[in-house]
Amino acid sequence: MIDNHGRKIDYVRLAVTDKCNLRCFYCMPVDGINFKPKKELLSYEEMIRLVKLLAAEGVSKIRITGGEPFLRKDIMFLLASLSKLEGIETIAITTNGTLTKPYLDDLIQLGINHFNLSIDSIDPKRFKAITRRDSFAQVWECYEAMIQKGLQVKVNCVVMQDQNIEDIIPMVDLGKNDPVSIRFIEEMPFNGQGKSTPKYEWNYIQIIKHIENHYGRIVRLNNPKNSTSINFQIPGFVGTFGVIPAYSRTFCGSCNRIRVTPEGILKTCLYDQGVFNIRHLMRAGASDEELITAVQSAVGHRAKNGFEAERLRDPGNLISESMASIGG
Repeated sequence: MIDNHGRKIDYVRLAVTDKCNLRCFYCMPVDGINFKPKKELLSYEEMIRLVKLLAAEGVSKIRITGGEPFLRKDIMFLLASLSKLEGIETIAITTNGTLTKPYLDDLIQLGINHFNLSIDSIDPKRFKAITRRDSFAQVWECYEAMIQKGLQVKVNCVVMQDQNIEDIIPMVDLGKNDPVSIRFIEEMPFNGQGKSTPKYEWNYIQIIKHIENHYGRIVRLNNPKNSTSINFQIPGFVGTFGVIPAYSRTFCGSCNRIRVTPEGILKTCLYDQGVFNIRHLMRAGASDEELITAVQSAVGHRAKNGFEAERLRDPGNLISESMASIGG
């Protein structure tokens, strides 16, 4: 699939649930969001059908997201089924790590070894304040188990003024001895409350400057194709770090991904309001050809970047979604 700007689409982020057992304030209100009932979510069979069709059109990477994916019952059935699909070369998982550790050996057996682990602070007190849950011990045990098992781990940290700036340098320091990629992410307006993210000093430029001022020298790495992060390494470190300009949106020109929300809404950009509901088409009896034609049409009318996608939202439909409801 090639979009109307010449970008090849070969990566799908598939959200399997909007439920999460944490309440990170930049993602959702303290009481949570109105979670969708099960009948309004894509079933596993519908997800497998969709991914099979997309794989035939050149999609080779699937990222399983949520909410927290391991809250969805029988998630291993889905992962095992996806791992058998022809054309799918990489299955990655984004998780908060609270429930993941017991599944690691089984995931390795399926050939799943790419993980994004969300940790916004490595200080237990700050972690609790940000997530509104006292779960740091479980998350850290998961991190240590992933490293010990030799998995490919990226730690995602949303940088928030007056919340976790003190964690930036200690998190970079994890890469001294651990082969991990720490990725600092600009805060975004997907907090489930319709409150825009204010412009603040901790954009990607300031984060990079802060790290460089501390270490004196950082080495910029060649970014992988379609990378959303600007990547660096401290001389002598085993691991690396990167900064994702998620709010500044500097990486849109090479975007190769689309998103499917837990209820089946196709998003060709994180910042759009959704194009159409795949679940509705499937349950109305759409053929495989009709489904893939609809996806191709959406890809062929894609916004140039996140700013255009946001401008094209219907009047009055300002960003109010929770990140948990659109797939991390």
